[in-house]
Amino acid sequence: MQKKFSLLLVAATLVLSACSQGTDMERAAVGGLAGCVVGDFIDEGSCITGGILGAAAGALADDVNL
Repeated sequence: MQKKFSLLLVAATLVLSACSQGTDMERAAVGGLAGCVVGDFIDEGSCITGGILGAAAGALADDVNL
């Protein structure tokens, strides 16, 4: 379980590292997909909640100046 979660975390980091490029719609789609996978992995059946949060984070990723 721990190894599977670590691999998922690495994959999510690589996918989300590309969030500074593309349009808001593309980033929202990638964020929604990643959020759905993570939400379903953490709590079975929470794909929709994770997808909504992931899409919002993806769409707003380029607006945050860190």
